[in-house]
Amino acid sequence: MMTSTSIDARRRLEMNSEEKRILVVDDTESNIDILVELLSDIYEVMVALDGESAVEIAKEEIPDLILLDIMMPGMDGYEVCRILKSDEKTRDIPIIFITANTSEKSIEKAYDIGGNDYVTKPFRPRELLARVHRELELRKLIEDLERSREEMRLMAITDPMTKLYNRRYFSEISEDIFSLAKRNGHNLGVIMLDIDKFKRVNDTYGHQVGDEVIISLANVIVTHIRQSDTACRYGGEEFVILLPETDINGVRNVAEKIRRAVEESKMELPDGVELKYTVSLGITEADFEKDRNVEKVIGRADEALYDAKESGRNRVCDRVA
Repeated sequence: MMTSTSIDARRRLEMNSEEKRILVVDDTESNIDILVELLSDIYEVMVALDGESAVEIAKEEIPDLILLDIMMPGMDGYEVCRILKSDEKTRDIPIIFITANTSEKSIEKAYDIGGNDYVTKPFRPRELLARVHRELELRKLIEDLERSREEMRLMAITDPMTKLYNRRYFSEISEDIFSLAKRNGHNLGVIMLDIDKFKRVNDTYGHQVGDEVIISLANVIVTHIRQSDTACRYGGEEFVILLPETDINGVRNVAEKIRRAVEESKMELPDGVELKYTVSLGITEADFEKDRNVEKVIGRADEALYDAKESGRNRVCDRVA
């Protein structure tokens, strides 16, 4: 019979379980029945009666935690743990060993092989629930930390408005892209582009609309380049794109597609006004005999962009080394 204290603890677990899935592995059906009865009101419970089934279910379902009996015929719990910890898909699943053997050697092996914790038979319900809850909370904390770390990494390398690479990170990787193309003898194309008469957009409609125009151009760029290409918001309304394995004709084709897509697009403003804008683009390709670094290539694309502006805007101009 549960006391009021244990009932309150159980309710707190239920509130925080968020339908976590637990795989229970034990070759004794009476133990399975006890664990299922204890856990199923709080968590989604899956069951395996042998090691082979446990591995199969774990790899297919990716549970949030595994309760794993050590002593089983055929594949024992140690072997199941070893297999799961050696697989990238399942290695981060926390494993709590279930054991009747409390010898120091047995427990030490459980930890050495990758187990996170252990509980002894016969089960003590409050202890088991507490250990399960703790491991799930630890896993959530680790996942949250990893997510935060990834978010911080993305913040450091991307432009917050367009989600393209920022100029700082682009400066780091563009030289590597240039060096790789040079070493492999592959073409490398560059597009430099910016929005025509962008100041007029800001002055007429305000900076918020100006920001939306910049975002819309970034979306057009992403739509018309490959995954292997690298796009960057270079500054203000100016963008640069690196296109590996692309000669000047291929670069011109991509640039012209972007130019036409922008020209044919329109933005609906809140007051029903239709806003249209155009872009000018300068293109070039690397000449590895003359270009010492990627900045020389980008500089030449910038000169071609100036030519496009001077010759009437809304066009693609090229310069070659």
